Amino acid sequence: MKPIIITDSNCDLSQEYLEYNNIISIPFRFQLNDKDYEDIHGQYITHQNFYHSLRLGDWATSTQINPYRFEKVFSKYVTLGYAIIYIGFSSGLSDTYNSALLAKKAILERHKSADISVIDTKGATSGQGLLVHSACNMLKQGRSKEDIVHWIEETKLNVNIWFTVDSLEHLKKGGRISPTSAALGSLIDVKPILMVNRNGKLVAVKKVRRRKKAIKTLAAEIKERIIEPHNQVIFINHGDCAEDAYLLKSIIHEQNNVKDVIVNFIGPVIGAHSGPGTLSAAFIGQPREM
Repeated sequence: MKPIIITDSNCDLSQEYLEYNNIISIPFRFQLNDKDYEDIHGQYITHQNFYHSLRLGDWATSTQINPYRFEKVFSKYVTLGYAIIYIGFSSGLSDTYNSALLAKKAILERHKSADISVIDTKGATSGQGLLVHSACNMLKQGRSKEDIVHWIEETKLNVNIWFTVDSLEHLKKGGRISPTSAALGSLIDVKPILMVNRNGKLVAVKKVRRRKKAIKTLAAEIKERIIEPHNQVIFINHGDCAEDAYLLKSIIHEQNNVKDVIVNFIGPVIGAHSGPGTLSAAFIGQPREM
């Protein structure tokens, strides 16, 4: 059976890239001002308009993908004769991975010959997109489904995913920091540096003052932890702060001989919890800590 790559909208790759490469992206849903949207990579509401609403004080929430939705998509491609590689959002941040497993189980009860691999990337946004991009390249090279799945499972905890946020407000509302810490941090212009740990959860690892210092800290972590940079495509995703993203890209190119740096938006599902000005970078490096 011919393999097909399926992911979800938290890969935060562009719609043009996904369509060109025949990658199926199952959309999360999000709510903004009591209106419900599917996250189709900026097609229903542009990323700029979404973050503009958040800057005005509007509040957004998100909804995970349920088993029925997975089963419907998986069944379609099983019926068409494909072997499925689902590269999914971290189980440490959502129960969506378990929904995909339930869908796989239901399909196998009806179609015992169905070939479905469900991968928990332990990552999101830039990190999840990096793995989807790499799997796509391997598929183009004629690599087997088994090779691709094995490579992802062997590599995923070497995918370093680092973040900074511009405002502490959304971390406070999401319960990740206390109101007191948020107020004090905002007063002295603290910018937290966060990473996705081995369990696929977002953890704060250090604090710096001022935005440019935070950007330089992300670049320093990449320089220190990256492995074989000349073979790598680094992914940067941003919450409507393109100028900062391209500044980080230029620093990366100055400091490392990398193959390429790809810049995309952070979609509404992650953006609802991290806010405008979030900046994320992903690369293959030393094994994740914690």
